[in-house]
Amino acid sequence: MTDQTRWGIDQVQVKNKAIKYQKDLVSSAMANVVKMDESGITDLMIQIEAEYERKYGKNKTDKVVF
Repeated sequence: MTDQTRWGIDQVQVKNKAIKYQKDLVSSAMANVVKMDESGITDLMIQIEAEYERKYGKNKTDKVVF
């Protein structure tokens, strides 16, 4: 067992909680995807791809400030 008084243990715990939270989000999303039909899943995929591109894409238009 790891010594809980060591420096950095709290950062590790916060990181582990964040990872678990993300996994829980994926699990709950998949539970809803199972209930969808083909057109609903297709629409969801399009929205996920658009959001992914908005957040992580190399699109320079998102960085323009008007």
